[in-house]
Amino acid sequence: MKLIPVIMAGGSGSRLWPMSRSQYPKQLLKLTSDKSMLQETAQRIVPLTKQAPLVICNEDHRFIVAEQLKEQDQLGKIILEPVGRNTAPAIALAALQIAKEDPEALMLVLAADHVIKNQQAFILSVNKAVAQAQNNTLVTFGIVPDQAETGYGYIKRGEQQGDCFTVDKFVEKPDKETAQAYLDSGDYYWNSGMFVFKASTYLSELEKYQPEILSACQQAMQHTTPDCDFIRVDKTAFEACPDDSIDYAVMEKTSLALVVPMDAEWSDVGSWSALWDISEKDSNNNATRGDVLIHNSSNNYINAEQRLVAVVGVSNLVIVETKDAILVADKSQVQHVKKIVEQLKAANRPEHKIHREVYRPWGKYDSIDNGKRYQVKRITVKPGEKLSIQMHHHRAEHWIVVSGTAKVTNGDKTFLLTENESTYIPIGVVHALENPGKLPLEMIEVQSGSYLGEDDIVRFEDRYGRS
Repeated sequence: MKLIPVIMAGGSGSRLWPMSRSQYPKQLLKLTSDKSMLQETAQRIVPLTKQAPLVICNEDHRFIVAEQLKEQDQLGKIILEPVGRNTAPAIALAALQIAKEDPEALMLVLAADHVIKNQQAFILSVNKAVAQAQNNTLVTFGIVPDQAETGYGYIKRGEQQGDCFTVDKFVEKPDKETAQAYLDSGDYYWNSGMFVFKASTYLSELEKYQPEILSACQQAMQHTTPDCDFIRVDKTAFEACPDDSIDYAVMEKTSLALVVPMDAEWSDVGSWSALWDISEKDSNNNATRGDVLIHNSSNNYINAEQRLVAVVGVSNLVIVETKDAILVADKSQVQHVKKIVEQLKAANRPEHKIHREVYRPWGKYDSIDNGKRYQVKRITVKPGEKLSIQMHHHRAEHWIVVSGTAKVTNGDKTFLLTENESTYIPIGVVHALENPGKLPLEMIEVQSGSYLGEDDIVRFEDRYGRS
């Protein structure tokens, strides 16, 4: 029986601001190791199947997702959601894609932003679920709780059936007293949001309980546009799809639901305090990453991305430093970090959306300085990559090569620049930048003009399909 991993990599993770931002959310971050959470998820399924993962993600993240999977030779197909419509439609798109080749194939549906420390326990539970799902059931995983957690939904188990249980009911996030009662009873699990089922079984149950979702997704998949490793679905059809989770749309209604217990040191890392919970700590219960000095302090989570962070005489804090923002929060208040994100959005500030360092399909740029009429960027172009042929109405640019070789189009001239060489591009002149070499191209760009926004770009040709 073919087992296809389906990784849901949407979402913004606003509670993990300032590291997680809408253009670079938590599933793409290296929060617990030297791999991103997406990469950890993809690696987790290697012992279970030789099939490359089918990933569902936001169109804005497509190049970063592809690059991260390519780094570990796990790049498969990537379905691009033009808009977010929750998990039931996202999984339906994946099921329809898989059913084109093999409707009886099993889908292992995983979220890209979970931490699972006990790999063997994870594999054991998945194998149990696979055995059950071959009998046309919809299997979910119930995380064995180790505390009275109020931040998760719960699944109450019913009768035992071999290695799993029927699902008695799904329940919403409880208050503390109710959560403790759930824990004491031993009959409740945390709702993991992970599943195993046949593509055909899911589509059949979706048609039974939410035919509008299935119809919209079928229409969206009838007019897909292949684009390298990406599958673009019909935007108009998908926008008409109802917004619903798989729990509400199918799992709470179906008679085919089963739950397999999983005790694998799982966390959905929904907040900075949750990350502190699962991190290694020093003798004073401080969890740190980066360049951190501590004196007379305890129970803190400190993440230093760029600079030295020193703490003295503080306890129960979350301190997160990035290139353009610093968060200081009481550990008991981290669920309210999203309120800061809301303020940033309301003020139309870029810090909720992008980092100072921005990734592009050709490489990245870092806005290292700016003023009223100027901006300085450090640009890195990967070997063999090329920026779009473009022009600007409001700014001129001066390019200085720091290392590597640049192939420059400046008006009607094309030429090579190497280390310590430069060129000036006046306002309104068509230009392009390419790295023809084998090493990364490092360059300083000085912009000057009356408007320096990223939307002052007129693209004439772009190999990545950007407008």
